[in-house]
Amino acid sequence: MALQLGDIAPDFTAETTEGTIEFHNWLGNSWGVLFSHPADFTPVCTTELGAVARLKGEFDKRNTKVIAVSVDDVESHKSWINDINETQHTTMNFPIIADPERKVADLYGMIHPNASNTLTVRSVFIIGPDKKIKLTLTYPASTGRNFQEILRVLDSLQLSAQYSVATPADWKDGEDVVISNAIKNEDIPAKFPKGHREIKPYLRMTPQPNK
Repeated sequence: MALQLGDIAPDFTAETTEGTIEFHNWLGNSWGVLFSHPADFTPVCTTELGAVARLKGEFDKRNTKVIAVSVDDVESHKSWINDINETQHTTMNFPIIADPERKVADLYGMIHPNASNTLTVRSVFIIGPDKKIKLTLTYPASTGRNFQEILRVLDSLQLSAQYSVATPADWKDGEDVVISNAIKNEDIPAKFPKGHREIKPYLRMTPQPNK
């Protein structure tokens, strides 16, 4: 059965380009982004790993650890990293999991037989400090992932984890947010002292609480 939102992210022990990790221990109290690659030395994934390396500081600001997984071994990964650094004009600064036996791929349902019997699809999992899965995304092999969107989702998830709000379509950090329907009108002033707008009884907006 496919992993669903709210499920505990499966734990595992694996070799990576930065040594052996136990996944849950490695995450600690951080958020995590686990994203998969069909194989080493694939063109789109080379650009993606470079993009994440350049964004590492943004993930750090959000108390988020990033880790990739590919079905090749550590030596292959290390050779690939040389190409990533050269072609993407960056320095790899996060680990890549070696998964030659596809243990992690199988645990996370990254093999989609109708797409390929052997290669992982390009999956993304955002995992909270409680080790629960907060987001899943699956991309076809031909489409590079948008990591600015991953950062936007992290901002939304972390905001809603702290306050009784949700974020509207196309929301960006700093914009107004939606007050949860669980909050009664009479409780809004105490919870949201910046004020609010009632567009409909079920659609109430307030400035982002932590800005």
